[in-house]
Amino acid sequence: MFTVTPCASGCGRSALSGSNVCFVHQADHVKEIARIVGQISANKTVKDLNVAGMVFDGVDFSGHNFYGCGFQEAQFSNCLFSQNLMRMCFFDFAKFSDCKFTKSDLQFLSFAGTQIADCRFDETELVHMNFIGSEISKTTFAESNLYNSRFIGADIENSNFSNCNVMRVNFAHTQREHVVFRSSNTADAIFDMEEES
Repeated sequence: MFTVTPCASGCGRSALSGSNVCFVHQADHVKEIARIVGQISANKTVKDLNVAGMVFDGVDFSGHNFYGCGFQEAQFSNCLFSQNLMRMCFFDFAKFSDCKFTKSDLQFLSFAGTQIADCRFDETELVHMNFIGSEISKTTFAESNLYNSRFIGADIENSNFSNCNVMRVNFAHTQREHVVFRSSNTADAIFDMEEES
């Protein structure tokens, strides 16, 4: 698991991997993003990386394995995460726009409080995932396995969960508008807290 080292500026954020300060206090954001993207590109397997708060635009993260990494409060736009394997990574309060996670194997990740818009999670393993309190719009999870994931308190609109395995998925207290569950096993999902007993 990534080490949380406080930013040397004293701001309370965590320092980026390979640096003594957080992303906000980097002297050159462009150079720092290039350093991190280069580090990821050079390694098929990435472990214990902390890039909290970074901004990524148009980056291809596809085909990599990520273990125990911290992406909290990071921003991703037009990024690709296709055919990835991820375990125990944290994306809490991150923002995703026009990103693709297709045909990936994602397990035990936290997307709590994230904003996800115009993204694709098609044909993806999304097992034991935490989407609690997230805002999800215009996103598709079609043909994915969401077994035992949690969307408690999430706002979901104009999104597609067609032909998904939603067994033991918890949608309690969600706000759902124009959400499609066609051909999914919704009888095995939890939409009310009373159904848990």
